[in-house]
Amino acid sequence: MGDLTYQQEFLFQVKDEAQELIELHWEEIALNKGAIKLNPDWDAYASLEEAGKLSIFTVRSGGKLVGYFVVFVGTNLHYKDHLFAVNDILFLRKEYRRGMCGAKLIKFAEKSLAEDGVSVLNINTKIHQPFDGLLERLGFNHIERVYSKLLEV
Repeated sequence: MGDLTYQQEFLFQVKDEAQELIELHWEEIALNKGAIKLNPDWDAYASLEEAGKLSIFTVRSGGKLVGYFVVFVGTNLHYKDHLFAVNDILFLRKEYRRGMCGAKLIKFAEKSLAEDGVSVLNINTKIHQPFDGLLERLGFNHIERVYSKLLEV
């Protein structure tokens, strides 16, 4: 593992390089793989970024992309005076999950988002791949449960 760097990047900078990580992430995390295939809407991501509603944070080792944290940023219909950031995806290559790499990526994103005026950062996790302990150590509170059901038509 080379020197780790944390930065905010743009979609055009990471899209091609992130493809391998996105596929690894999908294989590890996604539910209902037989019914729902990975097919990112890159145009929608680009539109959100152009509108200032998408932030991409990355971690690199020796210049190589090893993780990402992508959030959607916007006002909440209940709290129009505040910006909320809600995570879309958060992933690190397995060999970078020990130590402080993930914590530093989240802390870097927190700092950047706060500087951009974000009041609240929400991070959701999968029940079958939890990292609750890390989030609690970083000061996050467990606030909600989400239920999902595949509707086969």
